[in-house]
Order: sequence, then C-alpha cells, then structure tokens
Amino acid sequence: MTTVRLPLFPLNQVLFPGLVLPLNVFEERYRAMMRELLKIGEDEPRRFAVVAIRDGREVAPTAPGLPDPTALPARGPAAGFGSDPIQAFHRVGCIADAATIREREDGTFEVLATGTTRVRLLSVDASGPFLVAELEELAEDAGDGAGALSEGVLRAFRSYQKRLAGARERTLASTPDLPDEPSVVSYLVAAAAVLDIPAKQRLLQARDTATRLAEELKLLRAETAVIRHLPSLPAVDLTRAPTSPN
Repeated sequence: MTTVRLPLFPLNQVLFPGLVLPLNVFEERYRAMMRELLKIGEDEPRRFAVVAIRDGREVAPTAPGLPDPTALPARGPAAGFGSDPIQAFHRVGCIADAATIREREDGTFEVLATGTTRVRLLSVDASGPFLVAELEELAEDAGDGAGALSEGVLRAFRSYQKRLAGARERTLASTPDLPDEPSVVSYLVAAAAVLDIPAKQRLLQARDTATRLAEELKLLRAETAVIRHLPSLPAVDLTRAPTSPN
C-alpha cells in the first residue's frame, strides 16, 4: 500500500483524473496552503488532495450564525466540517497537481490544477493552518471487458450530447476526437455528464474501469431517455468545470 501525506482541499464537487480544476482561493486556510505549495520548486509537483464534501460547507461562515445571531462562526482549518472533519468528506478523492498558482495583489490566489491519481482518505490532521490528509493511492484496474464497454459508452455519450444540445435549443459544436483508452474514456464521461455529486462520487470510487463504464452506460441511457421527453434544459457547459469559489 502506497501512502502519501498531502494538503487537503475539500470541495462541493468531484475531481477526476485528467480533469482540469480552476480555483479562486480567498479563505485564509487555503491561502496558507497555496503559500506552502509555492515553497516547492517549479520543477517538482505541487500536489494537494481534493475530496468531495459529504456534510459541511465549502466556504466557512463569516458572519454570526443562526439561531443565535451573536454566535461567532468557527474558524481554523476544519471550520464548517465539525469536530471530526473526516466524517464530513467522501473517503475517495483525487490528487491535484497545480500547474499554476498565481498570487494576486490582495493576497488571494488563482490556481489551475489537474487531477492525477485516485486516493483513499485514511486520516485528517487539523492541527496546522490547513487540513493535511494521510492518503492511500489507488491503482486503476481495467476489469473485464473494459474495451468493449468503452466503445459502447462513447456511442451513448455522443447520443447524450446530441440530445442535451437539442434540449438546450442550441447547436452542438463539433466534438474533438474522443480518446479510446478505456480508463480515460471513463473519467472523461464521468466529468462531463450532468450528474449530481453522489452519482459522480460512485463513479470515482468504482472498483475498476469496467465497473465504472458499465455504470456510465446505464446512466447515459437513462439520462438520454429523460432528456428526450423534456422541452428544454438550463444551459450547462459540458467541456469546462466551473471555477470553485473556494
């Protein structure tokens, strides 16, 4: 078992390997994290772990709370996540490699990172200025029939995109060539499909690529069938992840 100890950045979204993650960092705990990452030489990976929040707040409250209007909000690395922060997070996440960390004049940061490797959350240390996690790196096994499933998922994904574009009353832009490596396909589709966090989390923590692809095939067919009967849907950009407000 390969374990690593990395800064932990909980978000209200699921990060997949290969997915680009833009961040707008303004809370002090995450600013401290970025300042620490900047101490790492540019020729070394500036890595942190991202986990989806199960129960808690991505951004800590900054004003007196309810029902007591005089109660001051909690502060510190675990603010918003309770007394035992690991319980607030999904246990499988993804390592992010920060390609760009740019500090603005006001001390906030603009960060552009990419998901690399899945990890399992083992423990969380809240004793410092930001959360630090002990993590187990998870291997990506192909499973049985991943190649054939990948072809089926790509066909279903193209149909899903066409249906979604039609429901949004817009023309589907020309789609670049999609990958044919099953694990890459599985993560691309998981990131691009319009699904809620629990569904995306299940895909992230699938035991192997084939299992993830099989689940995606079911989800895509079900979502395409639903879209077929809807007159319109809110616009959603399938190719870019939203910038997290930290």
